[in-house]
Amino acid sequence: MTTTLRLSGLLLAGACLFSAEKGTVTMYMYSEYIDPAIAEQFLKDTGYKLDVQVYESQDEMVSKLRAGAGNQYDVLIGTDVIVTKMIKLGLVKPLDQGLIPKAVGVDEKFRNPPFDPNNQYSWPYLWGTIGIAYDTTKAPKTPATWAWLLDEKQQFGSFVFMDEQRSMLGTVLVSQGKSINSRDPAEIKAAADALIAAKKTKNCVGFDGGVGGLAKVSGGEAAAAVVYNGDAARAIADKPTIGYAVPKEGGNLWVDVMLISAQAPNSDGAHALINYLLDPKIAAQNTNVMKYANGVASATPLVEEAIRTNVVIYPDAETMKTLQVMGDVGKENRLYDEAWTAVKAQ
Repeated sequence: MTTTLRLSGLLLAGACLFSAEKGTVTMYMYSEYIDPAIAEQFLKDTGYKLDVQVYESQDEMVSKLRAGAGNQYDVLIGTDVIVTKMIKLGLVKPLDQGLIPKAVGVDEKFRNPPFDPNNQYSWPYLWGTIGIAYDTTKAPKTPATWAWLLDEKQQFGSFVFMDEQRSMLGTVLVSQGKSINSRDPAEIKAAADALIAAKKTKNCVGFDGGVGGLAKVSGGEAAAAVVYNGDAARAIADKPTIGYAVPKEGGNLWVDVMLISAQAPNSDGAHALINYLLDPKIAAQNTNVMKYANGVASATPLVEEAIRTNVVIYPDAETMKTLQVMGDVGKENRLYDEAWTAVKAQ
């Protein structure tokens, strides 16, 4: 073969490779929240490159989108409580369901949710709980309670609160026997006051994202932190002296969903990614690595048995009874905004 022919062959191969790539799909989500291997698989199977950009709180995501950054992202991962607000603000657009055939496998309990009737804008990604990750060598040998953080007399070391407005205020409301979706100004103020009081104790080392708080517990900088269950499950696998529990008073059952930015530069790719992540094999793979339950019913048999039977990841029936789901509180959101501003300012 001549040099010219060899060069032509290489150029042709390069052109074919380039034509097989359909551009980049950018996903905006929490850090450490997808199996890193999926990016390469997604490219191989669909021709789209996957670029993952991260945030540490829902408030950070929404603020950035409202500031005009929506054209930087295609797929957004949002928690149930924030979805109604995102829809009302025009930050996301309706899905073309014909491009997401894998949605047929979604578990019935995630269909037609109150925050998105008929799944017009979203499909489930992963779900779980919010609880306390703690150093088992320091914690009392009694059932976990939110008083470990909120009551100075029951604190057993330094601790970190989660830096998310509704999650943290809602958690305190639950600990006080109230609805996680309270619209009562007095109840919301009481929750804020409890957080402020705990924040002023010598053991509080501040607020952080779930991953950051857990890192402090793993590194010995804190004895406890409010975290997401999947992050805790991964940490426990590496360091068995870490424990995790939804306190006896109850907590938050959340579901994170996949949405498409209203200004998505690659809408076709965004639909392709949502469809891909709803594939039972991919959903199970993601659960096996990330240690969070997924919303695809047909994926459950493919999840490793040690994970399916892990109550940190799949809560038992008794724990499920104590959990509350956060919803949109409409105009009373301003009460939470004001309460959170007071908490962070003091």
